Amino acid sequence: MSKQLETEAKEDQETFDTMMCWCETNDKGKTKAISDAEQTIADLTAAIESFTALSSKLNTEIANLQNEVAANNDALEKATAVRQKELAEFNAEEKSSLGTISSLKGAVGKLAKHHDASFLQSESSDDDMADIKLFTDLKHQVHMNKDLVNSILTPRQRKAVTAFVQNPENFFDAGLKQSRQYSLVQGAAAPSAEIFGVLKQMKEGFETNLAASQQEETRSQGDYENVKHGKQAEIAAGNAQIDTKTNELADSDEKNAQSKEQLAQTEATLAADTTFLASLKEQCAIFNEQMEERSKTRQLEIQAVSKACAFLSSDEAQDLVSRTLSFVQVGNKFASSRRTSVATALAKVAKEFKDPRISTLALGARLDAFTKVKQSISEMISTLAKEQEDEVQHKDFCVDEINNNERETQKKDQQKRTLESTVDNLAEQINNLTRKIAELKASIADLQIQLKRAGEDRQRANSEFQTTVADQRATQKLLAGALNILKGFYEKAALLQKSSKQEPAGPPPPPGFKPSPPNAQSGGVMGMIEQIIADAKAMEQDALKAEEEEQVAYETFTTETNASIEAATKESITCAENKAKKEGEKTETEMARDGVMGELEALAGENADLHKSCDYTLKNFDLRQTARQSEMEALKQALSILSGASIGSFLQSVKVSPDHKVM
Repeated sequence: MSKQLETEAKEDQETFDTMMCWCETNDKGKTKAISDAEQTIADLTAAIESFTALSSKLNTEIANLQNEVAANNDALEKATAVRQKELAEFNAEEKSSLGTISSLKGAVGKLAKHHDASFLQSESSDDDMADIKLFTDLKHQVHMNKDLVNSILTPRQRKAVTAFVQNPENFFDAGLKQSRQYSLVQGAAAPSAEIFGVLKQMKEGFETNLAASQQEETRSQGDYENVKHGKQAEIAAGNAQIDTKTNELADSDEKNAQSKEQLAQTEATLAADTTFLASLKEQCAIFNEQMEERSKTRQLEIQAVSKACAFLSSDEAQDLVSRTLSFVQVGNKFASSRRTSVATALAKVAKEFKDPRISTLALGARLDAFTKVKQSISEMISTLAKEQEDEVQHKDFCVDEINNNERETQKKDQQKRTLESTVDNLAEQINNLTRKIAELKASIADLQIQLKRAGEDRQRANSEFQTTVADQRATQKLLAGALNILKGFYEKAALLQKSSKQEPAGPPPPPGFKPSPPNAQSGGVMGMIEQIIADAKAMEQDALKAEEEEQVAYETFTTETNASIEAATKESITCAENKAKKEGEKTETEMARDGVMGELEALAGENADLHKSCDYTLKNFDLRQTARQSEMEALKQALSILSGASIGSFLQSVKVSPDHKVM
């Protein structure tokens, strides 16, 4: 009993040391984990506040930038509409001015012919259809441009012009007669000279006004191009800032979401660690109290056993036992013989099964009364039966737990492979989205470059258009002047030749100069000049039409390109959001995978513990069950002998091997 108590004390101390090591290790680990978690929570809370503030700021800035871009687009559209309206008004005004100048040129030319005819004493020819159309157009143009006419002429001149355009035929007839009278009598200028000068003044005024309008149109177009270029630059810069801040917003929102998720996980872990630490301290305190109580009780028990051993080892106790045994042997010789036989048989069984408890029974059979020995044997049989049943339960427990562990391990291993496959999938999707975002950004940059180049090309083309139109109009003006000079000369020459054919009354004059007919090539030269003027006008019209078509094409290209940039930007933002979502899913999956790997490690440790606890039982189960059953049978036989059965039947049931071992 002393040795058993010492063994139990040693086992308790080993268990206590193991428990205290576990308590100390986990106490330190969980205390540090709680401290780290609290610091992490503080850091994450600060980070979340920072990301939230940054997101709010970026949202405000993006909204402001979008408003600025919208305002610049609206201003550009309004400026374009105003420019188009001004251009249409200028074209209409220019067309009207050119028509008026043309009519005035015709009228001046007509008056010049009549004025020259008055000095040549020739009669004017009948007006043809061209004269009718000429003065009808002049009347219409004077009416349409009356404000400009009023600014050029004096009231008296306006009255003369009005009378002239109302009835040019009467004016020419009356003017021709008066010019003859003035020429013959006083030598003063005829009224036709006055209207001739007024019309020339009007023509020069209209030409000056047209040149000023053209210069103003050129300046307006240049101002518009400057405004347009500036607004487009502001719009491009605003869109670039919107893209940059949108990317920053997506990154901030992603980090904010990750921080919130990590905060929730850290708080959950902190709560679990806090609960575990409290339970750990409580369990360790209880175990410490139990150890103190067990140590105290066992110490008292050891002291009692030591005293009992000392008492039983004394000479008086030995003499008393000897006398008692002698008396019992004399009075109960038959009982002593049976006790000795049973003790011998039990000693053989104890030697066979190496069970110290049976050795104790054998010793008790020599010293104790049959009743006490029988009670001990019965208790021993019950203990062995209980051990037999416990071992069966332990074996069933081991089989079930090992099978469950293997099934759970297979399940977790499959789950780990699935999670790893999901992580690889998500990583590939993230890489694809990253490449897609890069491609979209490159496409947006390329579209912006194309838009810029198209604007520069449009500006150059418009500048070339302005130069071409100005050149063609200057050519027309120059050639028209030359043509008028040639026409005036050759028409006058033709009139002189016609007048020379009229012979005066009386004897014929002596022969004069030979007739000098007009240059044979004059008609071809004037026709060529007229053709060049027509070509210049056609080129001007072609340039106007081409400019209008190119402007429409440029505006269409700008609209479509901006739409493509906007679509690519939206797609880029969507891809960035999807990427952030996939990265969050990937992080969650990796955490789940790590958790499963931790569970697999725990299952592996549990499996090792199970095999450590169960391998011996499972391997020797049948042998131990058979041996314990034989031991129980032997004890039952001994119990039967003590109850009066034949000792021979017990000895027959206990076979001795050749090396004297009980079988």
